[in-house]
Amino acid sequence: MAKLQPWYKVVTPREDLREGKPLDASEFAVHLDQVRKGMASDDYQKPEQFFERTYFTKNLLKMAAEVVRRLSGEKTATSAVFNMATQFGGGKTHALTALYHLAEHGAAASKWQGVGQVLTHAGVKEVPAAATAVFVGTEFDSIKGRGGDDGTPRRKTPWGEIAFQLSGEAGFRTVEEHEKQMIAPAGEVIRSFLATDRPSLILVDELMNYVSRNRKSGLATQLYSFIQNLSEVARGSDNVVLVVSIPASELEMSAEDQSDYERLHKMLDRVGKAVMMSAEAETSEIIRRRLFEWDPKAVSQDGRVLLSQEALMTAREYAEWLQENRAQIPGWFPVDHAQSTFESTYPFHPAVLSVFERKWQELPRFQQTRGVLRLLALWVSHAYQQAFKRAEQVPLIGLGSAPLEEPIFRSALFEQLGESKLEGPVTTDICGKRGSHAVRLDDEAVDTIRKARLHRKAAISIFFESNGGQSRNEASLPEVRLAVAGPHVDLGNVETALEALSDACYYLTTEGSRYRFSTRENLTKRYADRRATIQNDQIDQRVREEIQGVFPRTDGIEILPFPEKSSQIQDRPVITLVVMGPDHAVQDDPRVVATVEGMTKEHGKSARTYKSALIWAVPESAASMREAARKSLAWEAIQAEGLKLDDSQRKQLGISLEKGRRDLTESVWRSYKNVLLLGKDNSIKTVDLGLVTSSSHSSLPGLILERLRQTDEVDKGPISARFLVRNWPPAFTEWSTKAVHDAFYASPLFPRLLDPATIKDTVARGVTDGLLAYVGKSPKGYDPFVFRGQLTPLEVEISDDVFIIKAEEAEKHLQPPELTGVVIQPPTSQLKPGEKQAFAVEALDQFGQPIEAGEVSWEKTGGEISAAGVFTAGKDLGSFSVTVEAGGIISTASVTVFEGITPPPPSTQMRLIWEGDVPHQKWTNFYMKILSGLVSKGTLSLRLRVEAEPDGGATDAQAEELRSALRGLGIKDEVELE
Repeated sequence: MAKLQPWYKVVTPREDLREGKPLDASEFAVHLDQVRKGMASDDYQKPEQFFERTYFTKNLLKMAAEVVRRLSGEKTATSAVFNMATQFGGGKTHALTALYHLAEHGAAASKWQGVGQVLTHAGVKEVPAAATAVFVGTEFDSIKGRGGDDGTPRRKTPWGEIAFQLSGEAGFRTVEEHEKQMIAPAGEVIRSFLATDRPSLILVDELMNYVSRNRKSGLATQLYSFIQNLSEVARGSDNVVLVVSIPASELEMSAEDQSDYERLHKMLDRVGKAVMMSAEAETSEIIRRRLFEWDPKAVSQDGRVLLSQEALMTAREYAEWLQENRAQIPGWFPVDHAQSTFESTYPFHPAVLSVFERKWQELPRFQQTRGVLRLLALWVSHAYQQAFKRAEQVPLIGLGSAPLEEPIFRSALFEQLGESKLEGPVTTDICGKRGSHAVRLDDEAVDTIRKARLHRKAAISIFFESNGGQSRNEASLPEVRLAVAGPHVDLGNVETALEALSDACYYLTTEGSRYRFSTRENLTKRYADRRATIQNDQIDQRVREEIQGVFPRTDGIEILPFPEKSSQIQDRPVITLVVMGPDHAVQDDPRVVATVEGMTKEHGKSARTYKSALIWAVPESAASMREAARKSLAWEAIQAEGLKLDDSQRKQLGISLEKGRRDLTESVWRSYKNVLLLGKDNSIKTVDLGLVTSSSHSSLPGLILERLRQTDEVDKGPISARFLVRNWPPAFTEWSTKAVHDAFYASPLFPRLLDPATIKDTVARGVTDGLLAYVGKSPKGYDPFVFRGQLTPLEVEISDDVFIIKAEEAEKHLQPPELTGVVIQPPTSQLKPGEKQAFAVEALDQFGQPIEAGEVSWEKTGGEISAAGVFTAGKDLGSFSVTVEAGGIISTASVTVFEGITPPPPSTQMRLIWEGDVPHQKWTNFYMKILSGLVSKGTLSLRLRVEAEPDGGATDAQAEELRSALRGLGIKDEVELE
């Protein structure tokens, strides 16, 4: 897409518009009498400047050519009388001024711009100089008259004034008696005051004004006769032309005025030719010539402006954009001829001029040419200065750029509308005072909308489209798109702006895709009043109700809304979605993550076991939810008032109620985008759901679980048995099924199971596939013991007394037991001579389980021992040993033989203390051969210090796993990282 040049760098407004000089209505309202007297502004007084800014419309060119031809003495294809009965402000006086300058300057007029066209159409070589007479009804006063004190005769009648202007005092004398008696002269007298040495041109303007003022004196009736007689004289002459302008503004006419108007109109139509000065298609060319400066070389032979390449490129870009978006714009716009349409109105957007033609021309006070010119002059002046000041890159003067903030412009606008009561709606909703809704919305909008000022432009476009004289005063969405959007403005942003305006404006009525500004307040104003009365406690309650509605009960998890203390959250192996309240929003509470972490790891004053079971939903901000709740409550308050509303208001209320509730729901969805949970490193991690809406999922908990399943934070199960093997606690040979179950809710290394019953499936499949064995404990070993056999989930029990073991451990129990250890009991004894002590033998297999010892043999030092292991002390005193041998393995006990009483224990009881390192390969034998014997002889306390250094170093997660295992054994779970 090409970069388009700003309009103010392509074309140049008139100097007074560039400098912002004050413009009033008189700038575009020509007073023909002032031109005759040399008192008009340069734009009208100086012929060269006047014609430079005049575009000869088809009808003006035709009339001027006929007048020149008739004045030249050519009667063929000409008329002697012209009736300019066109719309008020339609360019009549401008046309009369053009004729005046042509007749007054004669041959000298040939060098002026556009006059060559007139001569060509007239078929003559030059403009003939003519005697001219100008009568303007608004200027001539028949009581005071003219002259008398300036050396000229006093004239009190139109015929006296015209006769004097055409032939001086001599001409006046021919009607002097008629002047005194105020009787209209007949044709013979009229012919006597016409110029004899040159043609005569008589221009009559604002005729009805004079008629209305002079009806009671009888001059109005005489004027009718005079005009009729003058017309007949002109028709019978070769070089006399009469041009009469009767204003068509019927707004202020009385019944008598209307009657006289009709009478004059019919008479002039009968004797002359009716002329319309400008057609709608020519308005844009008139405006361009009047408001901008053009190099004479840039004007074609037919008087049309020749656009530069930059202007043509702009028209082409807009035309291509319209082709691409033809379905989005109004059907009345000629898309197939878009380029030529944009070229014809440049630098204005076609919507600027078409709105006057389509809608405003039906307004009673609307002045089609003069009124539009004045408005657009003020418009261009303001737009030019603002564009330079802001360095705007706008390629066209769009409808939305109208300077409604300027009081002078608003006043001129309301004058055309005939409706001054629109001041309030304009300044309140659009611009013109501080806090106007459209201006405020632009200031608060995102950059693309703010820089383009789309709220303001859309509002102004609606105002122009909905306040014309058409039967349906409204702006359609396609009309607003056409006026505001374009090659560099996204259509979606326009609709976003319209939605915001509908919500904010007090005088904007919205019905579907149609918009209207009027003087009637809409429900938005009442809504603004109600909104201010909504209390904070009402808002808080509604927000919390809506949050709970957005977090419904969901299978597989528990929902816990708004806890304030960790003790309010149960410590259970169940996934719990904890919903933090709006007062714990991320943007509003910098400690919210720390709060979540504390409540995750604590349960009251104790450490929480099932930390991983907690998933937290935390709002981003409470402001949007509170604002949406306030809006919804305000609309509900209006509904509760039981107001008498019209159909459109009832419809608006229904739409607003639905939208308010929908917006509140959506605000909760958008705000609860943060999910917090325990990460694998044992710290709180945040999952950002991004931009979510109610269309993203059937429920917000469902959406959260779906996102967490995608990252394996949550699992529907069953889990693979291989996962259990990979994550087997190092300290466990046997892992209880209850501890396995709890690990999925206690350890962040494990996914959170939505259905804990699937653990049974995992165990059953692991056993069947030979990855695990399902076992119970009994004095004789594992019972039951299921490995590589059929096991159904229903047979799996989740209990502290049922275990799983790895396949390699299970394999051991499939091997035949063999004797690997022998223990003699008791290991020590004290006897008197002759006393007996029975010794027992305990045999253990390679897995530390009891086994038959088989054939044993006993040896002793001193005393006697039987084959059954019964030792009899001899007479010798001292220390002796008893040795048993089974399967080549020997175990020894000590015997002390003494005389007399049992020796007293030493004053200080001695303890056995050993300290050293035990290789992990000998842990089982260390227990069987050392610890078990010590336990049977008295009290044994074991203090163990575990120092583990995994590859890559220990982590918080590993420490937490160890703590979990220790708690599962009922052992103190303090683990340090060094």
